[in-house]
Amino acid sequence: MKRIAVIAYGLLTVAGGVLGATGMRPGSSAADVAAYNQAHQGLVQLLALVVFGAGLSLAAWTAAERPPALGFAGGLLASGSLLLSGLAMWTAAQNADPAVARAFTSLSFAAGAFGFAVPLALLIAVVARLQVRWLAIAGYVIAALAGLSVFGMLTDVLYPLIPVGRFGGLIWLVLATFVKPRD
Repeated sequence: MKRIAVIAYGLLTVAGGVLGATGMRPGSSAADVAAYNQAHQGLVQLLALVVFGAGLSLAAWTAAERPPALGFAGGLLASGSLLLSGLAMWTAAQNADPAVARAFTSLSFAAGAFGFAVPLALLIAVVARLQVRWLAIAGYVIAALAGLSVFGMLTDVLYPLIPVGRFGGLIWLVLATFVKPRD
């Protein structure tokens, strides 16, 4: 179950990255967001579904992994952040009002970026303690960088840490699932 969940999480995360590559960015104007969402409503809805699905598959992985309490909480909070991000994105796609579309797009970004990366850092840091040395060290580095991404709330200079957490964390979870020594 854990391997299937991490593969699903990986495929959905990569699909989300591809689908969202041409989408709106945090600095986009309300009018631009509304226009994009109206012109690409089907794409935005599909992306919302993919992000939501990634959240569900991460929750399944967390449940199957059964990390200690803090890691379990991190995994569920990260999953919930992706679920919220997907729902907010879907809601933004339904609204022609630029202010509403912009607000939900901002919520979707915040939940899928900072709201996701910091709890994911908790999950990785806790699970890393149980890994072989090289994988544990890599996990701690990714967790630290993902955790620092929260300061992107203060300055967009730190936005590059968000994909480090998202995609670095994805690679690390896959490795932790398949490389973890047998008990």
